[in-house]
Amino acid sequence: MSKIPIGTKQYTGEACKESGKWKSEDSPSTTAPIAKGNKMPPHGGKAVYWRLVEYV
Repeated sequence: MSKIPIGTKQYTGEACKESGKWKSEDSPSTTAPIAKGNKMPPHGGKAVYWRLVEYV
C-alpha cells in the first residue's frame, strides 16, 4: 500500500491518513508525531491545518 505524499494537508479533527511528523500551519508553528488513524489535534487552542513533513 502506498503512502500519501509529503506535503499532504489535513485539518484538526480529521482522521490522520499517514503516520509521520506533521507541522502545524499557524504561527508559531510546531511539529508533532501523529499516528495513522488518530484525530488531527488542535494547536494553540484552535483548529489548524497540518502538513505531512516526514515519514516515521
